[in-house]
Amino acid sequence: MNMFPKLFAQAVLLTVLCVASLSVRAQAIDIAAREYILLDFLTGAVLDSKQADERMPPSSMSKLMTAYMAFDAIKAGRVSLDDEMTVSNNAWKIGGAASGGSTMFLNPGDKVKIENLLRGMIIQSGNDACIVLAENLAGSEEAFAEKMNAKAKEIGLINSNFMNATGLPHPEHYMTVRDLTVLARRIIADFPEYYSLYSETNFTYNGITQGNRNPLLYKVDSGADGLKTGHTEAAGYGLTASAIRNGRRLILAANGMASIKSRDEETSKLMDWGFREFTNRNLFVAGAKVTDAEVWLGDKASIPLIIQRDLVVTLPRAQAQSVSVKAVYDGPLPAPIAQGAEVGKLVIGAKGMETLQVTITAGESAGRLGLIGRLKAAATYIFLGPPMPAASAAPQAAPPPAGPATTVTQPQ
Repeated sequence: MNMFPKLFAQAVLLTVLCVASLSVRAQAIDIAAREYILLDFLTGAVLDSKQADERMPPSSMSKLMTAYMAFDAIKAGRVSLDDEMTVSNNAWKIGGAASGGSTMFLNPGDKVKIENLLRGMIIQSGNDACIVLAENLAGSEEAFAEKMNAKAKEIGLINSNFMNATGLPHPEHYMTVRDLTVLARRIIADFPEYYSLYSETNFTYNGITQGNRNPLLYKVDSGADGLKTGHTEAAGYGLTASAIRNGRRLILAANGMASIKSRDEETSKLMDWGFREFTNRNLFVAGAKVTDAEVWLGDKASIPLIIQRDLVVTLPRAQAQSVSVKAVYDGPLPAPIAQGAEVGKLVIGAKGMETLQVTITAGESAGRLGLIGRLKAAATYIFLGPPMPAASAAPQAAPPPAGPATTVTQPQ
């Protein structure tokens, strides 16, 4: 006699009001940019985008990658902020005052602290500062670009290629706005000790004061604290920016705008829309019980199923009601069960939004019954039928006033 019942698929449905969130579209907004993307920093949810994966000339926004390389070298102890680097004739010729482009106004032969070079690159957008950093960190700008490409792949830039440290036009130098937001997230997360440089509004070097070109930094209550503008004739006007309001951070990247004025107005409009139309919700905290699952032939009647990580998701404020959360697993769970074993999925969804699935695991271990216990369980199954699924628990982060509804389905 087979002492195990046929396992049935079990879905525990929790209707959660005002506590669930996921990446979904609010009423669409369109800004006057050739490419753009707006996302939530914490969840990575894309709030809106246009041609987000289209290759484009990033102009000076690619200096974010040069900065990442410099920050990485400092954090690894290969150089320090107080180390001095020598300005080459090449750096002066291509990126200095003689070039006619964005410059820190370095002079050939100058010895400049890395801290000043970083400010010259980040605040003043100095091409000369970028080239000095590249030559001193890698021997040449070409070698530095190779290292940029290797690091870019390592940190998740999947559609970018760098040919120089400055972003000056080159047919094989490209990024996407999506990759720009990935890079911005990595700078903020990996180098919080240096990220504050992006919020400084001016820097004086060689007796010349230049202001930060990021327009959002100057707007009252914008919450903006970085990152980088860009402009060339081919690229148009661009901006990669981040802002934080009420503890929530958004990142945008936009390119191909027609003027400085358009860049200012369109990116402000997009950022304001993102904060106004979307919100984040904490659905579960790490270790929270999702539901209890019956155990078959175990030394426990049931075990808790838990989620291993905090679950924060993003959704439009207008659609914050009646998001469904289902714990889906094959039950009853046959013993033995190891604590931490993956047993199912937490499935989160709502009308018009992409379904999210998160692994749920056994919160406790359950041993297997001995022979006599298994015989008793088999007899109980024969005469009384399979055990009923356990009731579910409400989310642990912010439960609604009344307990959530529980629905269990079994295939026939």
